[in-house]
Amino acid sequence: MRNCIIALIVIFTLTSCKTRGIFRKKDRQVKADSSVVINDGNNPKDANEPVRDKFSFYEHVLIPPKFEQIKISSKVNVETGSFIPTLDAVIYIEKDKKVWMNLQALLFTVARGIATPEGIKGQDKTSKTYIDSDFDYLNNLLNVNFIDYQSLERILTGRTFVKINDSQFTLTRNAQGFRMVSNTNQKIVTDEKTREYRIALQYDTNYDLLNVSLKDVLSPDELEIAYGNWEEINGIRLPKNVKIIIKGSKSSQILLENTKFDFSRMDTPYSVPSSYKKIEIQ
Repeated sequence: MRNCIIALIVIFTLTSCKTRGIFRKKDRQVKADSSVVINDGNNPKDANEPVRDKFSFYEHVLIPPKFEQIKISSKVNVETGSFIPTLDAVIYIEKDKKVWMNLQALLFTVARGIATPEGIKGQDKTSKTYIDSDFDYLNNLLNVNFIDYQSLERILTGRTFVKINDSQFTLTRNAQGFRMVSNTNQKIVTDEKTREYRIALQYDTNYDLLNVSLKDVLSPDELEIAYGNWEEINGIRLPKNVKIIIKGSKSSQILLENTKFDFSRMDTPYSVPSSYKKIEIQ
C-alpha cells in the first residue's frame, strides 16, 4: 500500500512501481456511475467523417480554461488486486504554480504531496517515508517520457495533455463527437530517452475530452484515461468522473469521483518530519 499512496499523491496514475499497460482498442466513455461503456463500432452512425471546421475544434480543445485556483474534493478507488480502502482526496491547483494533494482514510490523513514546475514531493504517513524528485520519477512510474507540470495540470482538469496538430493527426466526426488519431508515430524526445506512440483521442460533440489512449509502438505499454459526467462551474467545464487504466505484468485502475469544485484560495501546508525516511522506487 505504501507505493500506492505515494503514487496517488503525485498524479493518481499508478499504484505499483512496475505497472505497464495494454488497453482494448475500443472507444470507452465514463458515465456518472464511473462505469465504462464500450462502443464496438458496429453502429453505422459511428462511421468517422471528415471535419471541415477544424479551426473551431482546435480553438475549443487547445485553449486552456482561465482560473487562478481550483479546489477539487474527490473519492478515490484504487484497484490493484489487493485491498485498498476508498480514499478521500483534496486536490488544490494553483494555475502554473503548484498542485497540492491531501489523502485521508477514515478521517485520518494518510498521505500528502505537492508538485511544482521544478518537481514532485510526497509523503506517506502510514510508513513514515517520503519522495523528493523531478518528473523523471513520475515518468518512470508511468513508463512514459513526456509528463511535466503542465501536462499534470491538464490531466487533472480533463484537458488535452498531448501535442496534437493537423499535419500528423486525422480529425473526424462520429456519433460520440470528434475523434483525433495520429496517422504517423509520434516521436517524443527527452534527455533520457526517445519513444514513439500511437495516439487516439475522443471528444464529445461539445468538445469535452472523453478518452485518451497512448500506445508505445515498440512495446505492449499503453496508457488510457477516460473522462465523464462533465459539468460547467463558474464558466469552466470540469469532469466529475475520471478513470485511469494501466495494464501489464501487473494491472491497476484508478477511479476518481470529483464530488465538489471550489475556486477559493486555501492554505497548502507541506513539510516532512525529520524522522521520515526518503525512498527511491525502482
